Amino acid sequence: MMIEKNEIENSLKTIIDPNVNTDLVTAGSVKAIAVDNGKVIVDLELGYPAKSFIEGFKEQLVTQLESIEGVVAAKVNIKVNIVAHGVQKSLQPIKNIKNIVAVASGKGGVGKSTTSVNLALALAAEGARVGILDADIYGPSIPTMLGLSGFPESQDNKTMMPKISYGIQTISIGYLIDPDQPMIWRGPMVTNALQQLLNDTNWDNLDYLIVDLPPGTGDIQLTLAQQIPVSGAVIVTTPQDIALIDAQRGLGMFNKVNVPVLGIVENMSMHICSECGHEEAIFGAGGGAEMAEKNELALLGSLPLDKSIREFADCGRPTVVAAPESRAADMYKDIARKMAGKLALKSKDFSSRFPNIVIENS
Repeated sequence: MMIEKNEIENSLKTIIDPNVNTDLVTAGSVKAIAVDNGKVIVDLELGYPAKSFIEGFKEQLVTQLESIEGVVAAKVNIKVNIVAHGVQKSLQPIKNIKNIVAVASGKGGVGKSTTSVNLALALAAEGARVGILDADIYGPSIPTMLGLSGFPESQDNKTMMPKISYGIQTISIGYLIDPDQPMIWRGPMVTNALQQLLNDTNWDNLDYLIVDLPPGTGDIQLTLAQQIPVSGAVIVTTPQDIALIDAQRGLGMFNKVNVPVLGIVENMSMHICSECGHEEAIFGAGGGAEMAEKNELALLGSLPLDKSIREFADCGRPTVVAAPESRAADMYKDIARKMAGKLALKSKDFSSRFPNIVIENS
């Protein structure tokens, strides 16, 4: 029995990529289909890092293709191609940074910085080139979480080299001030500091720059939303009603400035007793899912209230690198893939394809 390409394509239309929640054909992942005497070769391209996902997904695809009548053998090739995506219309992307993703929360204490660091490390573990910018000028915590201190190097006395930790590039005001020094700065000084940290750092060809925002919707958030080219944002909340109210405000801010929100991360969703294993929803249950449904967004994942996550962050070795095989690390990688997958479906940045047109009098 002869097998046709359209039969293979129809089969691929039934396979949902869980990281984008869309079938492979609709997502544009299918780049080529070859059929020769019952042997099928399919070339796929994913727009997000997926190192720990590809092999298992490949096996699933081969099994399904070989179940089609007339298919003797199937081979699936999967490659990853991370591209730059569109930013706010009035802004241009920054050189050496393909995508800037803001991680925000409406209020403090929801574990946003811990989530930001672990998501950055998870993206790197999945194969991306990643950086993290600590935009919390008043309370920088990224240096502690990544076990870093001291001034960044400068090769030209004008710009800074990012400090490297566990393979990711980082910058923070915490590297430039004494740990005990209070930051008694007004809004304009803070926003200038944020722009300098971003623009005066020699980022090295990043696929993603994660920006860990301070809580709230103040000067820094507005500066980021209006003056920094952001490809997407992620909202971190707990299931608690008060946290959700504030998270909704943060979401509204991004909507007003046309920054797409890629999804919601519900942190501290469930406490699991380390002694007896009893599960208890200390901060309530289902709040993140309700917020996601209400705003027609993806719930990227729910993370437990786990003592080890806090302990690893406090000692400068976040969960993804301290316990890479743990369930918590797998959850961070799953959230990171879905976040990047949602971004991969957004419009691409084509600005580099168009020449600058200069009109001269001759």
